[in-house]
Amino acid sequence: MLSKLYSIAITGVEAEIVEVELDLSGGLVGIRIVGLPDNAVRESADRVKSALKNSQYQYPPRKMVVNLAPAELKKEGALFDLPIALAILLASEQIEAPRAGDYLVMGELALDGTLRPVKGVLAAAIIASQKNFRGLIVPAANAVEAAVLADQIEIFPARNLSEAAGFITGELGRPEITPDCSEELQREHHLCFSDVRGQEHVKRALEIAAAGGHNILMMGPPGSGKTMSAQRLPGILPQLNLEESLEVTKIYSIAGELAPGQGLLKDRPFRTPHHNASPAGLIGGGTIPRPGELSLAHNGVLFLDEAPEFSRTLLETLRQPLEDGQITISRAASSARYPANIMLVLSMNMCPCGKLGDNRKTCRCTPNQIERYTAKLSGPLLDRIDLHIEAPALHYNELRAPKKGETSEVIRARVQNARDIQQNRFTGSTTPVNARMLPSDIETHCALPPEGEVLLKAAVDNLGLSARAWSRILKVARTIADLAGEENINIEHLSEAIQYRVLDRKNNL
Repeated sequence: MLSKLYSIAITGVEAEIVEVELDLSGGLVGIRIVGLPDNAVRESADRVKSALKNSQYQYPPRKMVVNLAPAELKKEGALFDLPIALAILLASEQIEAPRAGDYLVMGELALDGTLRPVKGVLAAAIIASQKNFRGLIVPAANAVEAAVLADQIEIFPARNLSEAAGFITGELGRPEITPDCSEELQREHHLCFSDVRGQEHVKRALEIAAAGGHNILMMGPPGSGKTMSAQRLPGILPQLNLEESLEVTKIYSIAGELAPGQGLLKDRPFRTPHHNASPAGLIGGGTIPRPGELSLAHNGVLFLDEAPEFSRTLLETLRQPLEDGQITISRAASSARYPANIMLVLSMNMCPCGKLGDNRKTCRCTPNQIERYTAKLSGPLLDRIDLHIEAPALHYNELRAPKKGETSEVIRARVQNARDIQQNRFTGSTTPVNARMLPSDIETHCALPPEGEVLLKAAVDNLGLSARAWSRILKVARTIADLAGEENINIEHLSEAIQYRVLDRKNNL
């Protein structure tokens, strides 16, 4: 007897349909799984055998061949346990389920037949909707995640093998699942910018970065508030819309980063990898390919504290994703593409000992040591950083000042206003924010007055700016104008944008 069900395999951050075919015939008793399975898939034979017996089903004393098609697509993980078990029950005629092929099925079986959660459920729900499947059968622990698309497909959360079999035979009905709707998304509590004393120009630069999606580098001695300010950046960023939330949640689901019972992610990601992170950990890939920190920060912030402590090779790998908004991991047999539309936030000291720039302390680093330290951030990488800002050491009076600064809510209102202007500006195009403007967008939306052209020409000539740095200045000036509610870029907006090229000025003194 032959039976067939459908499941999924993950490639990059997308799901692909997999046919789970099972042939039951005479011969040596046992299961053989073909179709490029990994070890976890091959081991499902033992899990399925025990789960069937402990769920009061018969394990057929026959030869069974399981084919996972297409054969050239690598199959990974334990999510094929449930479809293989149901295929055995169908082929051995222990159950009858004419509608079994209408559903995508996934789940890891425990030896007693209960179902454990698996990765990639949201990606499965999305492709089930796109390919016109009737619904999705998933472990109960993944129900909230799958319920995001409950208005488009049927979701059946099974606690064990018996419940899954009962549903496809029609013996069990489908319970109501409340989806995590975008209208109910609420902002979570964040650290507030009012806690940061002084450093008003740093707060201003972070506000501009948040408003236009710009990359930013903060430089200064230890304790000047660089990390503290960066940690408060998520509180002023606009909340994820439904489309962005689906993209981010899908990545976290595939990476196994979703908490049990968690549905849509509501806030923009804020990732802070340690400087000893491996290339696979930061960029993605590995023996079993998975998204790295770059992709986990998609539509959010990647914060590299003490950036020069990261290896130069690792920092250089950021250059291409910063331009393209995605990363492609190529291997001999296959390649995977991961999204990486991020805001990059870097912080660094001015020298290895950290005392340079603090007028209360004496730096004893040699010029060569300082040059080697700062050279870890190459010129091409710095070109891709829109704003360079210095954060000097705070004086006692600034720390003890009774007046607090603006709250994150006040700043976020201005940021949201600027983002709304950009959304209207780029309606109908693929450009999401000013930082992602194409050359044609710059030509259309970044016109300068005559005195602005003179000022920018002088800056390019005197600072030796590259074409990329020139375009970054225009993009930042456009964002500053948006924050001011101005339709056109004026000389004040452009002057402020040029001031945020600190390292370009230092390198040309």
